[in-house]
Amino acid sequence: MDTMRLSAALFAVLCVSTLSVSGSYPRAQNVTWKSTNFKTFLTWEPKPSADYSYTVEFSVVGGDKQRNPHCIRSTGTVCDLSNSLTDLNACYTADVLSEPPLGATTDLIEFPYTSSPRFCPYKDTDIGKPDFKLEVSEDKKKTTLYVTDPLTALFKDGRQLNIRDIFSDQLQYRVTYRKNKSTGKKVYNSKTNEIVLTDLDRGESYCFSVQAYIPSRSTDKQLGELSLTQCSNDDNKSIFEVYSVGVIAAAIFLILLLIGLIIAVTVVCCRRRKTALQSGKEGLPLRDRV
Repeated sequence: MDTMRLSAALFAVLCVSTLSVSGSYPRAQNVTWKSTNFKTFLTWEPKPSADYSYTVEFSVVGGDKQRNPHCIRSTGTVCDLSNSLTDLNACYTADVLSEPPLGATTDLIEFPYTSSPRFCPYKDTDIGKPDFKLEVSEDKKKTTLYVTDPLTALFKDGRQLNIRDIFSDQLQYRVTYRKNKSTGKKVYNSKTNEIVLTDLDRGESYCFSVQAYIPSRSTDKQLGELSLTQCSNDDNKSIFEVYSVGVIAAAIFLILLLIGLIIAVTVVCCRRRKTALQSGKEGLPLRDRV
């Protein structure tokens, strides 16, 4: 009887101990990928307490798991895997393990973990906004946009790669344009970085924005971030479009003031001259006034 009680007590202690240990390592939550121009982070929540840490394991789908040395028993909630995902065309998954803090030991063999969604760099990384220069020909017949390929987080032979180096002829650029102060938009797709538009009204001001376009991707990943909008000059702008009402009113006031000063000076000069002539006649002898 005593042996049975002792066994039951030991079992209870073991269960409490196990629950205590596993309870001290809560699972990571909201494990997600964030990637722009192949700068790729794995993120999760919450920030760990002093009682535990996080370790990230990643692998090609179906492959052996690997660890990033900067993401082992870490107190952070972000792991930069940009240089670890070397096969851009492969798909990856990652596990965020809850482990003891660095330097601590435990009898647990397996640790609680949370898995990430599948991530395929070539298909899933977001493309950032490009820069471009705008040039209108002297005869106003064509407008040319010179687009600069956004740089990526990847390097090869000491050179930083751009998105054209990665996507090659799969990369296109989509131009969205409209007349200045108009809401009607048009779209033009180009396979090159030098985009020539010839269907614009001469002398009119147009506004342009550019974004990467990769038609081979899924619909929700085909378009990159929109660039900043640039507008061409309008040769037919009225004075009210070029200058504000305040500037025009000030200019009119100054012109009227100047005209008033000129009139006032002219009147004063005429009066003084007339007075001088009259004074001169009054000073002459009577016979000289005739």
